[in-house]
Amino acid sequence: MKKFIQTCVLALGMAVLSAGVVQAEGEAGAAGYVTLVAPQPTSDASKIEVVEMFWYGCSHCYHLEPLLSKWVSGIPSDVVFVRMPAILGPSWEILARGYYTAELLGVLDKIHAPLFNAIHEGKQKINNEDDLAKFFVAQGIDEKQFRDTIKSFGVAAKLNRSKQMTQRYGITGVPSLIVNGKYRTSAGDAGGQEQMLVVVDKLIAEERAAKTTAAK
Repeated sequence: MKKFIQTCVLALGMAVLSAGVVQAEGEAGAAGYVTLVAPQPTSDASKIEVVEMFWYGCSHCYHLEPLLSKWVSGIPSDVVFVRMPAILGPSWEILARGYYTAELLGVLDKIHAPLFNAIHEGKQKINNEDDLAKFFVAQGIDEKQFRDTIKSFGVAAKLNRSKQMTQRYGITGVPSLIVNGKYRTSAGDAGGQEQMLVVVDKLIAEERAAKTTAAK
C-alpha cells in the first residue's frame, strides 16, 4: 500500500503525451497555472467547467477533499464542477472503475468519502474487483448490482474517457484542476492547495468576463 500511495504524484515521460496533442504554454510561473495548447470540450458550454483530476490512492487528493468540498458548496450557478479519476497507469484503473460504478448506481454519496477514508485512514487495501466488492457491500450496496455495473459498457466507456482526458489535459500528477478546458493548475503550480482554489476562482472570473464580452 505504501508504494501504491507514493505513486500519486508522478513525473511520467509518457509517450502518449506528445507535444502535438496537448502541452502547456511554458511554465506556470507567477500565474499559478498553465494554458493548454489545445482547448478541450466541456460538459456544458453554457457554464464554466471545473474538473478535478484525482486518484483515490493519492494522499494529496485525500487532503484536498475537505477544502474542495467546501469550495464546491459555494460555487455560483454559472459554474459546474466535475470529478474525473485520472488514469496514469494500469494500477489506477480499478479505483476509477469503483468511482464510475458508484456514479452509475447513484451511490457516490455512500462511496466517495468513505473510500478515501478506508484507504488513507483505515489503511485498507483495495487492489482488485473483489476488494471493491467487499467495500461496496459494507456500504450497503448489493453485490450483484455492483458486479454487473463494474463490468458494464457504461463503466468501460467512462474509463476510456478518463484515459483520454488524462492525456489531453497533460496530467502528470494529481490532484489537478482544469478550468473550462483551457487551464490546468496544481498545488505545485499554485504554491499550495488553498492557492489552487484561489487560482481557479481567478480563472473563473476571467472566463465569466470573456463570456460577457462575447455576448455583447
